[in-house]
Amino acid sequence: MRTGYVWSDPEVTLADHETQVAIVGGGPVGLGLAVELGRRGVFTVVVEKTSEIHHIPKGQNLTQRTMEHFRAWGVEDAIRAARVMPRGHPAVGVNAYGNLMGEYAHPWFRRSDVDEYYFTSNERLPQYLTERVLRERIGEFDCVDVLYGVAAEGVDQKPAKAYVTTSAGTIEADYVVGCDGSRSLVRERAGIQEWRSDHDRRMVLLVFRSRELHDLLENRFGQAAFFNVLHPELDGYWRFLGTVDAAENWFFHAPVPSEAAADTIDPQALLRAAVGSDFALDVDYVGFWDLRIAIADHYRQNRVFIAGDAAHSHPPYGGYGINTGFEDARNLGWKLAAFIDGWGSEELLASYTEERRAVFASTAKDFIEAFIEDDRAFIKRHDPLVDKQDFERAWEERRLGSTRAVNVFEPHYEGSPLVTGVSGVSSAVGFHTRLARPGHHLPPPGGSDGVDWFGALGNDFALLAAGGDDSTADFGKAASALGVPLAAITIPAEAMERYGSSLILVRPDHYVAWSGDETADADVVLRRAIGR
Repeated sequence: MRTGYVWSDPEVTLADHETQVAIVGGGPVGLGLAVELGRRGVFTVVVEKTSEIHHIPKGQNLTQRTMEHFRAWGVEDAIRAARVMPRGHPAVGVNAYGNLMGEYAHPWFRRSDVDEYYFTSNERLPQYLTERVLRERIGEFDCVDVLYGVAAEGVDQKPAKAYVTTSAGTIEADYVVGCDGSRSLVRERAGIQEWRSDHDRRMVLLVFRSRELHDLLENRFGQAAFFNVLHPELDGYWRFLGTVDAAENWFFHAPVPSEAAADTIDPQALLRAAVGSDFALDVDYVGFWDLRIAIADHYRQNRVFIAGDAAHSHPPYGGYGINTGFEDARNLGWKLAAFIDGWGSEELLASYTEERRAVFASTAKDFIEAFIEDDRAFIKRHDPLVDKQDFERAWEERRLGSTRAVNVFEPHYEGSPLVTGVSGVSSAVGFHTRLARPGHHLPPPGGSDGVDWFGALGNDFALLAAGGDDSTADFGKAASALGVPLAAITIPAEAMERYGSSLILVRPDHYVAWSGDETADADVVLRRAIGR
């Protein structure tokens, strides 16, 4: 029986509870998945062991694609209203050699460079504020229950059901999704193995306040959000710090010895090494984390799925973590809902691992590990104290190539079994274009017609066609026969010309399933898009 409540009293005993989907972990990814399922009418229970939100700043860089998720989930305005940075503050970083006061520094990772290829712009917000917005949104769904202060203790499954044992009782579900972090209980109990990279370093996290540092760096670099410092002694790893707000709050990460502890850390010395100057500060938090890259062998074991850090984890290099997790939630959410509604297939559920695992493997290899290896090679080959001319030439090449990561980070599903009309490998490496390409995110059509194209796409499959084109009828018949919700959307001919196609089939997560013309076999295209 459903009650539609948000529960935060750990003393209350949970009677045996039945639901369609049980989510273990009510962090940002678990909450995002619950919103995706809730807006599709899927009965969902979220189990989260903590009642309070931890105010440790992380997961702050929200990409344009993540903001598209938030628009779809009905929280974009609330996210932007919660910002702690001034409107328009650039989400740009600085790369420096030696320290931030040295002579070698250049801009890095300007997310705004690819704004035109998305329906909304990026944002910067601490994870705890993002969670607060998502918690409020969850309360608007009668089909979603959230149990704060209730810990998951076990996960089991049988052919017809899966079960989550909690500190307050047992939840019976059709499916269980583990969004419970890198040390996932769900992953472990499901018997899903994970691969770990050789990168394994102990890192310190400092959260501190310093208005003096804010003024110092703004006077030197103008407005910037985060700062990465290379140093020969770090072997390619970074000392990096960033702003939490525009006032005085900061975070800082740095490699430390494996035996380091809170009482052996000198925050002032660590920050002096990174910044190159002393400044007044007040430390609010000292913690540690392990820098490693890990990925699960697969993201599903029968009725149990994993998402977010439970499926993959990596250091916060480039801000991929929380954004990758939200994309997991969007991808898995519509597929679970489709299967539960009866028009999805087992192959559709299987495609979650096929699409999302390939993209993260590429993200780890082609971006995160590449950052570390490229930096390691750079500091070994070039030293301004040995050959200044050689160093400055190489540093200038790095500056000129500093936008590469943003421009070529374009996750796509070209290797997906759901996509028609392209042969390739799903990857995080691509390029941005206005063309509507099968397996790729649908960009806005461009132009200044004032139409809310994103809103027109809706929550289900959409078929885009030029005005006056009646070739959508075959797709409508095929969708009706398969029970697939499909919206036919007429857009101006000039917009379709910019897309490079006369017909475009868009998935519920706004990736292109197929693009072509009226000669296509609508039934074949649509069947493939839903895994049949």
